[in-house]
Amino acid sequence: MSQSVSNFSINKEDSIVTVNSAFAAPLEKVWASWTQSKLLDQWWAPQPYRIETKAMDFSIGGFWLYAMVSPENEKHWSREDYEAIDELKSYSFLDSFCDEEGKVDNELPRSFWTNTFTKDGDQTLVNIVIKHDNPEDLQKTLDMGFKDGFTAGLENLGALLAKG
Repeated sequence: MSQSVSNFSINKEDSIVTVNSAFAAPLEKVWASWTQSKLLDQWWAPQPYRIETKAMDFSIGGFWLYAMVSPENEKHWSREDYEAIDELKSYSFLDSFCDEEGKVDNELPRSFWTNTFTKDGDQTLVNIVIKHDNPEDLQKTLDMGFKDGFTAGLENLGALLAKG
């Protein structure tokens, strides 16, 4: 098995989701899969959805603007605004729903992600900490299907990495 979600924990009191995953792939390959749009487009969405990147600048102050596209071709736009990057170790971003031009929708919840990558023998461990502004925003995100959708996306990533 190339990927497993070893832990998906929800701390409603502190409005934090923590996800730990292990991938049977080199650190550089796992990092690239999280930081290059051509690879993100191949795994980020749970099937039968797909991802279309409109723009990506993986640098501090840059952002990724993308649509999650339904089988009926409905587009749901999001953006990640990169706030910190430590090459091959970690990066942090503010995740928001937005329109096609990248204008943030303040009616929907936002979250702050920190993704940390660690080489562990033949595996790469990815620790993801997602902080919401309040328990209500966390619950709204969960109600939108985040846990199942993100788990499916991580399974897609495991399959992509297994291809070589």
